[in-house]
Amino acid sequence: MNAETQVRTRVASVADSAALAQLGAATFIETFGTMYQATDLTAFLADSRSEEVYAKLLRDPQTHVRLAFLDAKPEPIGYIVVGPCKLPVANLEPTAGEVRELYVLAEYQKHKLGTLLMVEGLQWLQSQRRTPLYVGVYSENLGAQRLYARFGFNKVGEYYFPVGEHIDREFILKC
Repeated sequence: MNAETQVRTRVASVADSAALAQLGAATFIETFGTMYQATDLTAFLADSRSEEVYAKLLRDPQTHVRLAFLDAKPEPIGYIVVGPCKLPVANLEPTAGEVRELYVLAEYQKHKLGTLLMVEGLQWLQSQRRTPLYVGVYSENLGAQRLYARFGFNKVGEYYFPVGEHIDREFILKC
């Protein structure tokens, strides 16, 4: 991207379900796809990155989804999903919020799009009086952990996250 590149974001709507499902699957595959057997990856994507899953999220008034776009292109290049915390946290605070998904296509990473989406997602959580905030992150995703640390998130726990039959070790971060 150069100095003339224009990035914009907007709130996603149910009409964005198909594009969001495509983006969600593409970014997950880019980020983690080589870690799993094809059957595990296919099962995970069907369960968590389908058009129906995103349509349900987008109808939920407690969940906020923002899309990032480059220039005038109609396809989103990144997104964030935030809402009430659903992580397995002991003694979870009733007002806790969570950054549930934050992904940017690989070719657009390193251009502060994750930071932009994170700022906007955190602003929405703050407007909903969600506190404290949590995020679950793959234990070996050091880049994401550095991003979250810049926003004040610190490790407070761990859990296991299924991707098909495969189980990943995840960290729970809190700020």
